[in-house]
Amino acid sequence: MRTLIKSTLFLLFMLPMSFFAQNTVSGNVTETATGLPVPGVNVIVQGTSNGTTTDFDGNYTISNVSNEDVLVFSFLGFVTQQVPFEGQSTIDITLDEDSATLDEVVLIGYGATSEQDATGAVEKISSETFNQGAVVAPEQLIAGKSAGVQITPGGGAPGQGGTIRIRGGSSLSASNDPLIVVDGVPLDQRGVAGSRNALNSINPNEIEDFTILKDAAATSIYGSRASNGVILITTKKGKKDSPFQFTYDLKTSIGNVLDKVDVLNADEFRNLINNTAGTDPSLLGNANTDWQDEIYETSVGAIHNFTATQGIGNFYYRLNFNHTAETGVIRKDYYERNAFNISLNQDLFDNSLKLTLTSKNSLDKNKFSNGGAIGSAVAFDPTQPIYDETLPFGGFFEFNRLSGGEITQQNLATRNPIALLEQTTDQNQTRRSITNLNAEYKVPFLTGLKAVVSAGFDYAEADGDKFTPVFAASNTSNIDQFEDYSNINRNLLLDTYLNYKTELGFFETDVDVTAGHSYQEFYSTSNVFGTEQDQIRALPRDINRNSLESYFARASFDINNRYLISGSIRADGSSRVSPDNRWGYFPAASIGWKIHNEEFLQGSRVLNELKLRGGYGETGNYEIGRNYGYLGLYTPSQGGARYQFGNEFIGTIRPEEYDEDLKWESLINYNAGIDFGLFDNRLSGSVDGYYRETKDLIATVPVPAGANLSDQLLTNVGTTVSKGIEIGLSGDIARSEDFNWTLGYNISFQELEITELSLGDDPNFFIPQGGISGGVGNNIQLWKEGFDPTTFFVFRQVYNDAGQPIEGAYVDVNGDNQITEADKQPYKKATPDYYMGLTNTMNYKDFDFSFTFRGSFGNYIYNNTQSANGFIEAGTNTPSDYYSNFNSNVLESGFVNSQFFSDYYLQAADFVKLDNVSIGYTIPGEKVDFRASLTATNVLTITDYDGLDPEVFGGIDNNFYPRSRRFVLGLNFAF
Repeated sequence: MRTLIKSTLFLLFMLPMSFFAQNTVSGNVTETATGLPVPGVNVIVQGTSNGTTTDFDGNYTISNVSNEDVLVFSFLGFVTQQVPFEGQSTIDITLDEDSATLDEVVLIGYGATSEQDATGAVEKISSETFNQGAVVAPEQLIAGKSAGVQITPGGGAPGQGGTIRIRGGSSLSASNDPLIVVDGVPLDQRGVAGSRNALNSINPNEIEDFTILKDAAATSIYGSRASNGVILITTKKGKKDSPFQFTYDLKTSIGNVLDKVDVLNADEFRNLINNTAGTDPSLLGNANTDWQDEIYETSVGAIHNFTATQGIGNFYYRLNFNHTAETGVIRKDYYERNAFNISLNQDLFDNSLKLTLTSKNSLDKNKFSNGGAIGSAVAFDPTQPIYDETLPFGGFFEFNRLSGGEITQQNLATRNPIALLEQTTDQNQTRRSITNLNAEYKVPFLTGLKAVVSAGFDYAEADGDKFTPVFAASNTSNIDQFEDYSNINRNLLLDTYLNYKTELGFFETDVDVTAGHSYQEFYSTSNVFGTEQDQIRALPRDINRNSLESYFARASFDINNRYLISGSIRADGSSRVSPDNRWGYFPAASIGWKIHNEEFLQGSRVLNELKLRGGYGETGNYEIGRNYGYLGLYTPSQGGARYQFGNEFIGTIRPEEYDEDLKWESLINYNAGIDFGLFDNRLSGSVDGYYRETKDLIATVPVPAGANLSDQLLTNVGTTVSKGIEIGLSGDIARSEDFNWTLGYNISFQELEITELSLGDDPNFFIPQGGISGGVGNNIQLWKEGFDPTTFFVFRQVYNDAGQPIEGAYVDVNGDNQITEADKQPYKKATPDYYMGLTNTMNYKDFDFSFTFRGSFGNYIYNNTQSANGFIEAGTNTPSDYYSNFNSNVLESGFVNSQFFSDYYLQAADFVKLDNVSIGYTIPGEKVDFRASLTATNVLTITDYDGLDPEVFGGIDNNFYPRSRRFVLGLNFAF
């Protein structure tokens, strides 16, 4: 009896405890279609913050699960599953693809579409395929990844930005940069004053994807700013119903220069001076200094990212703090970024109202090395020492002379490169915020209708100062040289639009219609205070302001899931142009045929996607130069232009030239393409062909004396035509649970020609371009009808039987038995005929391996490092008692005098680069996932070019900041 009572009491005691029993559930999540594991799936107890995510192999474990709880399995692109917990210790799940979700994968202007339904040339590059390493400039994430998109890295300075060209650009004097839209905010295409790169305020680690709109059918919705393509950048957001996760990511890097400009060493220099008639060897020093070795050093850097993300019911967030610090390979060069990124999402009223706040806030700090040190290191006498305490130049050796009993600097001499670095202070900091609040409301009285309001701003403040002490040889004034400056850039945006999606069942047609209004205002101001002509004064404040008002609409139709029709129109009104030209209208139309959905291809085991598409569109170029070029403006003097009244000096103002008919450039674009997928999309790709004509080109041209306030006028003057073919391929060489291998390849062929330029009828009219070092006012390129805008303008060099150039001997093109300017010829160009990219991604279980190759072919470079210092007179024909060093090419050419315009210095710049190699290993854990990676960047360059680097934007190699080869160790911890 006693035993029965005890047992009964024990059961009664345990009964309520059973309601609070906590259990642990584990399992595996796979994809229904392939059986492959799905990593990153959110597993959460419904209505709580208790959850986890699947590891790389699709496994998960979740604790503290009670009876009657419901487990929710969710992942983007798959149908969410809910499983009641009834005491199971193991729950395995297979997820089905969600076609509705998969359709919404490609952003377009003011909306989204699917890859299947896109009729324009649109490409999305996701974070899974980004270039790896210690990436500071966001555009480097996608270098070599997209056909028709060429990204030329800037110099090797820390934080240096690159140049982006989509289909080669379309303008001459106006901007050729694409419009960049970050989370719905179009950035000011003029950039941010004081910043090394306008995109550096965007943390590369927080970018989810890039969507590139290439043709006018895709870009016309952005109207007057879209002639050079559009890049939509989407940053990472939190996920709904996701457990709390904290991630720490660290990347440390080290880098060194790969090569130096080939100049004479001290012994070679002495030998040349000793054997050159008329020189004075006593001017040489006793040192053996490699000046390039002295200015370069090992670069080190570190990037820290701290990220927290969570989804609590209908509220989900992502917070990220980034600290980036990197020194340059040149002394005293330093870049630092501290950035805080916020993404907040709230769904209200049964998901009818979605609020999204994104804010990217950064503080960039720069210490700039004196860029002149690069050229000085190339040209400075290698027999001279670095230091000389007997001279009054702060302890540094400088070329000097005795004047009035004082030792002073030789005014025209090359400066000591180390002194330039050590005696110049140049620093600034930029505070920037790019913020957008987006509200999306599903209108209750009409299913499929939603209203969107997007309010954003891009605000930046830059402050900087420069200082050079009076004793520095580079300071030719009688007082310390200093300059304090500040800049403000402000960009305000308000977009409102309606979107309506419905299905017309009778016609078997899906309809997607968007219409809206946009207003954007741009404001910038700058202030400078400093020394000028031995005086201290404040320079005039510069204020720049303009606005853009727009109306836009787009309609898309998918008929019977086979035939696609899309059209858009945008009207832009800009304060930058005259009232007569203020409004521009930019239409576009495109069609597509999803052939793979036709009955005769249903059930095909080979072809699973085949789509033809074609489009026409018109766009404009808003960045046409200074604002209000149609008005007669007056500019305050910024120099010695002052008039004396008694003892007072009054600054003057001058009238500027103007063209009252000035308007933006316009572009007409035709595009045709084909998209395909074979063998269950193991092989997929696209081919595009385009033809573009840009009219009303902006250029500065000579005008008759007295016709305006200057003999040069910025006006609409010409036309260019460009055309090309782009091919992009992707192949899955292996697909399995343990081993996956994908190769991506793209190649782009392009041509660009000026077809009209002159305001008159002169067939020989051209505009010189491409300033070079050496002499005064020399230009090595030209704009001329019938030629690419980067074409060089040179004499054709004559060679002897041994293949050596004959000094001063050029081809007499016109046969008049003399060499004159008329014998110069347009010859070669800096624009490549074609360029390519090859990307490899591979993983075996928890190992992954990737690399990226890039190549460029058919382009040429003018080697200005050789032409400026590659002749005897360059170093010996000086007006004072000093000598300069020579480029080693002088020993090959034997030139005594300058031959600046010889095509001898034009060199093929074809190259293939191994840009990026990365290997990583992931260790999934119950509480902490760990990943380690090792990356090398700028690994290998295959080229015949003699200079430092064949990849020089614009085609003129001079004073180039060398890019370093970097090795990066990455560590990632996810808690």
